[in-house]
Formats: sequence, C-alpha cells, structure tokens
Amino acid sequence: MPDSVYKVIELIGTSSESWERAATNAVEQAARSLRDLRVAEVVELDLQLDAKGKVEAYRAKLNVSFKFEGT
Repeated sequence: MPDSVYKVIELIGTSSESWERAATNAVEQAARSLRDLRVAEVVELDLQLDAKGKVEAYRAKLNVSFKFEGT
C-alpha cells in the first residue's frame, strides 16, 4: 500500500428508530459530500429524552476517516 494520509472527523447522527439508524444516517449524509470514506467508529451512544423521560431520539457519535487529498 502506498503512503497515505487520512483525516478523521466527528459526526453525530440522530434517529427516532435506533442507534444503528442514527449511525447510518451520519455516514450516509457524510458520503454525499466526502469521498473515500474508510472507517466509521462509534464512540458514544446516547438518548434524547422528553420532559417525561420518554425517548425522543437515538444519537450516535462517530469518528469517520477519509483519505486526505493534499496538494
């Protein structure tokens, strides 16, 4: 493999269905504007709750890497 450089960004995806869907939403949205996505690592899962403690949304925080195209 030739020498490469990768950039890592943090994303937070949300879903009213599940953590898996929240993570997928984040990656799919990133793929619309970034090329060469390589790895997505889930680093944190949490829930957004309403005033009565009912789950409103699932949230997944991810570190996503993509190949850096320098000059």
